[in-house]
Amino acid sequence: MDGIINVSKPSGPTSFAIVAQLRRLTKEKRVGHGGTLDPLAAGVLPLFLGRATRLVEYLQEYPKTYLAGVTLGVATDTYDAGGRVVATADASGITSQAIAVSLDSFRGTITQIPPAYSAIKQNGRPLYELARQGLMPVVDPRQVSIYRLEIVDYQPPLLTLDIECSKGTYIRSLANDLGQILGVGAHLASLVRTAYGPFDINDAIRPERLTQAAAEDTLTTLVRPLDAVLAFWPLVTLTKEQEQDVCFGRQLALEAREARRLRAYDEGGHFLALLCLDSETGAWQPTKVFGTKADIQRGFPGRDVRGMVR
Repeated sequence: MDGIINVSKPSGPTSFAIVAQLRRLTKEKRVGHGGTLDPLAAGVLPLFLGRATRLVEYLQEYPKTYLAGVTLGVATDTYDAGGRVVATADASGITSQAIAVSLDSFRGTITQIPPAYSAIKQNGRPLYELARQGLMPVVDPRQVSIYRLEIVDYQPPLLTLDIECSKGTYIRSLANDLGQILGVGAHLASLVRTAYGPFDINDAIRPERLTQAAAEDTLTTLVRPLDAVLAFWPLVTLTKEQEQDVCFGRQLALEAREARRLRAYDEGGHFLALLCLDSETGAWQPTKVFGTKADIQRGFPGRDVRGMVR
């Protein structure tokens, strides 16, 4: 099975548990996701099956959108509701205006320090393992981008934020840092990823629906084609001769101005390959080739037509 399933992860299970569930249901060993959600977080978790796992890296280029609940006046060691309370304060005097002013410092490209309780590895070990042993690691700051950060609702002490951000952004850190700026502390009370690139929460499928579909032998109807993650890339349709060149890894001469990458299709509309512009030659180099329907019918090894039709 090759393709992508947009899963709606509930709060509670880990992202890996959802991956393991899909492996069991599909018998497909190659299953991966495009971005971990903490166990307490919910929302969009795109799962890549089979040859689609070769495209995970491109999902990570897209922004992510979250609906975050932040509790003011209570700080925890993990920066979320699952942690140990380390400080409390009266947040009843914090106004919406004060919050709005504080949010200005988080918009744009900022430097953020990830939580000590995170899956980031240091000397081969996840930081959360070190933190749980009382060895508080020194976490290197990183640059992230906050494209949108707006107040959705504020009922003290609970603040709800709409956030659009780049990969690598920790919403837990944002909540903790906001609490420090406001002087009362804060932690992330809830988090829902509402969108991730072309995948939206309104189209996401809950895990129990996956189980039901597998029992009904209709799971393939929930699988999106390989190229779903490339929805915003410009595309090109190749001639028969160009198809053959791509299958053999040969460069192509194409008129594709103002583009650096292309998704390529055969004349029947079947997804064929990814092409990148060679700046030295000005030609287009196939970087990932997935084959065509004709290839499979001719019995090329390792080819599979499922998931390729747009």
